[in-house]
Amino acid sequence: MSSRIVLITGANSGVGYATSQVLAQASKDFHVLMAGRSLEKLKTAKADIEAAGGLKGQLTTLELDVTREASIEKALRQVETEFGQLDVLINNAAVGNIDNNPRTRFEAVFQTNILGPVLVTEAFRPLLLKSQNPYSIYVSSGAGSISKTAKPTNYPEPPNADAYRSSKASLNMLAVYEYKTYKDKGLKVFPFCPGFVVSKLRGENEEMMNPGGLAGDPRVSGESILSIIQGERDGDVGKFVHKDGVYDW
Repeated sequence: MSSRIVLITGANSGVGYATSQVLAQASKDFHVLMAGRSLEKLKTAKADIEAAGGLKGQLTTLELDVTREASIEKALRQVETEFGQLDVLINNAAVGNIDNNPRTRFEAVFQTNILGPVLVTEAFRPLLLKSQNPYSIYVSSGAGSISKTAKPTNYPEPPNADAYRSSKASLNMLAVYEYKTYKDKGLKVFPFCPGFVVSKLRGENEEMMNPGGLAGDPRVSGESILSIIQGERDGDVGKFVHKDGVYDW
C-alpha cells in the first residue's frame, strides 16, 4: 500500500508539530509533509520528533509561506513532482495578533488565517481530488462559534480578540462552502477545534503559551485529527467538530 500524503501548514510548533508527530508515530502508511515559513525551524522540529523515537511513517519538510503566492506555487510544484497527489490537507497555520490598531490587527490576522487557507486550498485541491479518500481539515477554534460566543454564560471576551474570533468564524464558513461544493467529488471537509492547548499562537513565553498552567497537551489535538483521517469521524463530515463531539456554528 502506498503512503497517504498529509500536508500540514504551520507544522514547526503547537498543534501542527504535535499532529506531525502523532501521525508519524501512528502508522507507516503516513508520509507527513511538515510545511511552514522557516525551513530552518521545520528542520529543527523534524529532528526533535525523530529524536523522540517511535516513528513508523515518514517526515519531510516543505517551505511554504501561506501569505505568499509564489511560495505556495513553489511548494505545490514540489509536492506534485514528488508525489503526484495529496491525500490530506490540514490548514493549521494561524496568527493571533492583538494589536491595538484595528486595521493592523484585522489585516494581519485575516491575511494568515483566512486568505492563507483560501490560497493554499485552491492551489492544492486538484492534487487532493486525485486521492481515493481525500480529507480537507481546517484547524479552527471554539472562539469562532458565534452561537457559543453569544451565550450569556460564555467567558468574558479578552481585549482585541475580535479579529482572531472573526477569522475563525470565517474559516468555518470557508470549510462549509468547500464541503457543499466538493462533497459529491468525495472530498471530506472538517473544521476542527483543537481545544485550549499549549501554543505559541498567544505568544512565545511560557505564561502565554500555557496560561496558568491550564493549557492541554497538543498531542490530544493531534490524536483527534488522526481519528478524523482514519475515518472514525466520517459521520460528522461537514460539521464543526472537536475531540468530544460537535459545536454549534
